[in-house]
Amino acid sequence: MAGRIITVAQQKGGSGKTTLTANLAIEMRARGLSVALVDTDPQGSLGRWFIERMERLGEDDGMEFSTSSAWGASYESEKLKKRFDIVIIDTPPKIDSDLRPALRVADLVVVPVASSQVDLWATEGVLDLARREKAPVLVVLNRARPNTRLGAEVAENAAALGAELAQAQIGNRVAYAETLGLGLSVRERSDARPARDELARLADEVIRLCD
Repeated sequence: MAGRIITVAQQKGGSGKTTLTANLAIEMRARGLSVALVDTDPQGSLGRWFIERMERLGEDDGMEFSTSSAWGASYESEKLKKRFDIVIIDTPPKIDSDLRPALRVADLVVVPVASSQVDLWATEGVLDLARREKAPVLVVLNRARPNTRLGAEVAENAAALGAELAQAQIGNRVAYAETLGLGLSVRERSDARPARDELARLADEVIRLCD
């Protein structure tokens, strides 16, 4: 697989987009894929994570980070996919015409949704724009609590909105926040096996849908 673009998007702030982006990037890098990250969020959290990572582990020729305006995301990612197997775009928490370039160019749009109706409502705007741009969407239950009624309702409603729902769910685990602050991922933490396993399952689905 080569030259695939994944856009991570969600209207609601605090949905875990940057955490999911960073962890998917490292999971795919560990599988031998080269990965480029494009940050279009002015908050710059992904860039801070990347700097922490370089200071801790040094540079990696198979991984690159760049920033872009929302409108420049399509140009930047198209350029990067000529050199990298995977390009992941982290977007700001807003839904308007600025998001369209990142959706238009995507081979897959990943939409994290926390287990609450408020998050699900916020997802409708992303899904509507993705449909207009004919971009395939994978909704990921994030910070999920297992075997809850609310989680089941969110899963049903997401499917009703016409998006594919990931079988893998990302749990509400401290390991994600702790590793992000160190420039790492849960894959690189030996005592975070549940998180590592669920992330690996999600990466399997993402790669399958990008083929």
